[in-house]
Amino acid sequence: MNKKPTLFTSLSPALLHLTNLKDAIVVIIDVFRATSTIATALYNGATKVVPVAAVDECKRLGSQIPNAVTAGEREGKVIEGLQYGNSPAEYPREFIEGKTLVLTTTNGTKLLHMAFAMGCAEVVTGSFPNLNAVCEYLVSQNKNVVLGCSGWKDLFNLEDTLFAGAVIDRIHEQFAIHDDASLMAQQIYRLHQNNLFKFIQNTTHWHRLAAYGLQKDLHYCITPNVANVLPVFRNNELVVYQ
Repeated sequence: MNKKPTLFTSLSPALLHLTNLKDAIVVIIDVFRATSTIATALYNGATKVVPVAAVDECKRLGSQIPNAVTAGEREGKVIEGLQYGNSPAEYPREFIEGKTLVLTTTNGTKLLHMAFAMGCAEVVTGSFPNLNAVCEYLVSQNKNVVLGCSGWKDLFNLEDTLFAGAVIDRIHEQFAIHDDASLMAQQIYRLHQNNLFKFIQNTTHWHRLAAYGLQKDLHYCITPNVANVLPVFRNNELVVYQ
């Protein structure tokens, strides 16, 4: 009998160092809204997405890469000097196809670089819009998996944990899962999967972003499989897995 690969969940970047990432696939989860926007831009034909932490780096790369679009927000507003924000709605096919999106995002980018520093085999990004693509890939690879929730300024958040739970609920039979974070994520998802839209509106991040009039964005970000591609991190950029 073949030994099953393991699956662990890290509920915050502050907890990632407690998990063995060596040779594992790490799924970066930042539902509101970075990983939802990344999947959407690539699904709609973006050539690649370049994630960076610093605003100055975003501007520099935007000026150097042909046909690039710079994007990023702080407190729900487009950063001065950048062209667009973190809303998936800003990247329809007729706009983003054939372009490079240079995206500054704090939580998800930090987690991505931490994962590689800790020896992971590969990084992909996940969100409800590309739920099936993530699950199918993880099962097909037969490698250990770490679901890395970006949280909010190192704090736990529910929306990233709910997505981790949705992944676990679909693929748990193919993995050995023995950590309480994964068990909790799956149970929370199972409890609320039939009223996800209602439940998610209780979360801190929903209230924070809804105050900026972003409710439509937030609904999109928890809608499964509307941008069903797998972004994989190669050579410092995210591209669609082929």
